[in-house]
Amino acid sequence: MFKGFYNLTSGMLTQGRNLDVIANNMSNVATAGYKTDRYTFSTFQDVMWKRVGNMDKVYTDLGNQSWITAPSKLYTDYEQGAIEETGQPLDFAIEGDGFFALENPDGERVYTRNGNFSLDDEGYLWLSGYGRVLDAEGNTIQLVTDRIEGDLSGNLFTETGGYLGRLGVFRFEDNGELEKNNYGFFTSQNEGEAVTDIRVHQKWVERANVDLVQEMTGMITAERAYQSAAEITRIYDNMITKITTEVGRL
Repeated sequence: MFKGFYNLTSGMLTQGRNLDVIANNMSNVATAGYKTDRYTFSTFQDVMWKRVGNMDKVYTDLGNQSWITAPSKLYTDYEQGAIEETGQPLDFAIEGDGFFALENPDGERVYTRNGNFSLDDEGYLWLSGYGRVLDAEGNTIQLVTDRIEGDLSGNLFTETGGYLGRLGVFRFEDNGELEKNNYGFFTSQNEGEAVTDIRVHQKWVERANVDLVQEMTGMITAERAYQSAAEITRIYDNMITKITTEVGRL
């Protein structure tokens, strides 16, 4: 009977973490370029199955009983979000696989799909509050004015046709090597490769790829699972109380 507490408690913890991920997705539905996170989990038996074995990697069946649920992986869905026209000259959207690069105040390079740019106090193109945008060579881009024109390759020009630079779009062999930080940006131990086989749309931004219907469905499912586990835990507690206070006296 007591092992039931492990199943129920682990289920509540797992669903609680799942709800946190869903809530974060929903809160970022209006964040340009945001990529949805998915939380997966498995039973403890499945986790042990992958980790217990001998030198010849011959794994031993631990049995068919599931004891507790355990976190498996938090992964990011990099599917393209909808591209929406804004009419703002410093808004840019990437069509295809790739990321803009920013240099944050600490000098660290981070990557994002959020192209909702503006100019800082010194006239550099930046993502407000986070860092300056980098060109294909990894240098910051000083524009001074927002009266610019951009082509589909990311090249930037003055109104009279003067060349200002090219937005850097960087790609990784495997997006799985990227790690998302607390601000929703991506970091990597390796620098991405600057690419040109993409399309950059000026005066457009990519919206978050969050599916609100799917997130709401997932939230309702997780909440019900959490509430069910909590209710059964209460029943278990009442049963154990009776065992220890009433049956024990017999």
